[in-house]
Amino acid sequence: MTIRDKAVITGLYLSKFSEIALKELGFNSFQEAFNVLGFSLGSNPASIKNYRDEFDPLFPNNRKGWHKRAIRDYCKHFYNEFVNVSFNEFSILIKSFLIDNYELEEFISKVERKDFSESIAKRLLTGKAAEEYFKKEYSKIQEFNLFNLTDTTNLACGFDYRLSFDSDFYCVEVKGLNEMKGSIQFTEKEYNVAQYMKSNYCLFIVKNFKENPIHDVLFDPLNSQLIFKEFKREIIQTTYSTVI
Repeated sequence: MTIRDKAVITGLYLSKFSEIALKELGFNSFQEAFNVLGFSLGSNPASIKNYRDEFDPLFPNNRKGWHKRAIRDYCKHFYNEFVNVSFNEFSILIKSFLIDNYELEEFISKVERKDFSESIAKRLLTGKAAEEYFKKEYSKIQEFNLFNLTDTTNLACGFDYRLSFDSDFYCVEVKGLNEMKGSIQFTEKEYNVAQYMKSNYCLFIVKNFKENPIHDVLFDPLNSQLIFKEFKREIIQTTYSTVI
């Protein structure tokens, strides 16, 4: 599916299931949902709202939506295809758009009895939304002008993106917050890389997804106004052996 296809289907989901869709995804308002879902899909928050409004006249709700004109043909196509999908199946479909390998993550969480609650899923969504926000906005930042972007999110190297221009480069770690304030965490690797790279390490914080996302940029974050506290947790791992 294209980004537009996923945005249309997400709008249909929000229109059909309304408040219970918000609750399922862990959102407190439609504005928060539009922001997080829009950026997570690589779309635009306004597009998610517009697609929800497009479908609103077809469902019982207190919203008027785009009631003064007929639904567009490509939206009607998705309406016909998905209108009878159950809430549970539709919710899984939407989450699969937004969370990488969602079905596999959910399966593993059940087998290994890991916590994969809606709060965990929402944090994953916020993180993904923050990353997509960064990819859209980084070139507007003066320090990053003309820099080329390399996605390193799957390399477990202690940062999410590498920005380079000739011999200059920055390592960028992206964090997301739903509120204007909140706590963020560095893994041990992120902390060590930030400590080593100093001013070439950038912490990019996207905050206020609940209303209107904005960002802060901090170079050399370990020597900034932020105060990091160390927390240690022991993990017991069980293994099983046999003889072949």
